[in-house]
Amino acid sequence: MKSTVVLLCSMLAVLGPSAAFAQSADAKYCDALSHQYNKYVLASEGKSHNTAPSNVSAAMGKCSTDAKTAIPILEKALQDAKVSLPPRT
Repeated sequence: MKSTVVLLCSMLAVLGPSAAFAQSADAKYCDALSHQYNKYVLASEGKSHNTAPSNVSAAMGKCSTDAKTAIPILEKALQDAKVSLPPRT
């Protein structure tokens, strides 16, 4: 029993930080996509974040809480607008 607990603790110590890093990377990429959309789509149209289509606006708001869901929406919106996607780090 003790060895099982030690093994689980070791796995959490190894996997925990990498899982947090992956979420952080997704959130940063999502923020970069939002920035691209604001800069190249909305600004070129003379609009603000509040005038983005509702699905895009909702995706921008989810970058810190649900980036994995938001990223495909923002990528598609940028591709539809013929704006290059930022590099994913």
